[in-house]
Amino acid sequence: MEVVGEAETETRALKPCLLRRNHSREQHGVAASCLEELRSKACDILAIDKSLAPVTLVLAEDGTIVDDDDYFLCLPSNTKFVALASNEKWAYSNSDGGTAWISQESFDVDETDSGAGLKWKNVARQLKEDLSSIILLSEEDLQVLIDVPCSDLAQELCQSCVTVQGLQNTLQQVLDQREEARQSKQLLELYLQALEKEGSILSKQQESSAGFGDDMDAVDAGTNRESSSGVTLTGQVLAALKEKPAPELSLSSRDLELVTKEDPRALAVALSWDVKKTETVQQACHQELSLRLQQVQSLHSLRSMSSRKSSPPGELREPKRAKQEPA
Repeated sequence: MEVVGEAETETRALKPCLLRRNHSREQHGVAASCLEELRSKACDILAIDKSLAPVTLVLAEDGTIVDDDDYFLCLPSNTKFVALASNEKWAYSNSDGGTAWISQESFDVDETDSGAGLKWKNVARQLKEDLSSIILLSEEDLQVLIDVPCSDLAQELCQSCVTVQGLQNTLQQVLDQREEARQSKQLLELYLQALEKEGSILSKQQESSAGFGDDMDAVDAGTNRESSSGVTLTGQVLAALKEKPAPELSLSSRDLELVTKEDPRALAVALSWDVKKTETVQQACHQELSLRLQQVQSLHSLRSMSSRKSSPPGELREPKRAKQEPA
């Protein structure tokens, strides 16, 4: 049995890796079949004194401690490692100029020139934490993730390209459903406008309340000058409310909540609307927010029931992070 074990070890595939010391720009290419072999080669190649053992291997990208062989085997080839002696702490470095992993400092500099790149990564991390947050995303965020190359999104989510392609298809379906809902509301509005032009009951109701509405608008015009300063919505949200049909379908759940909490009179002044139209839009935003929260709650309930019926053999733990030196 020992001979078989030795044979399996010898035939285990070698993984090419890149090694360097902390705060060093010099990199060394090595190949190892397991973590223990990589640690041993790190001590020899990087001239780490054995008195400074044990040596800790962390990812040069973000300082994740790699101490599990299975996790090591899942990493891509030419992953960059930093070898830390027992008296060292990992710190960000801009010395990693390779293409496999990008250091945090160089990442921040690059993303200054590309706001869209930073945005999709932030949204992707949100999905990674909770997939049900798809329901809470704005249409803009959904489109951002759909437009990201599949390979880039797969690397960010640590998933296969096949899985990520399915995710992007789901995002497109959610986007399509919102567009269908918007078109349905537009058709309903056109139908109601046609009834008003034909002198239907709706137009009579509008005429009967016209005098009261004019009086209220006059009062609103005097009082909203003071309350308009209380609107906390961003210009982007105000533009969506004013320009897009069925704006509640375009906004994220956080923006929907902010809209519903705004004072109707102050919001009416900011949008140059009458109070009645503003309250109607706020009510639509409230209904859309309630619907999304119900969907999220349903997904969590189904997930909880599924986990109770078939409990997994072990829970995945979040990777440990190396302690970072103070700036």
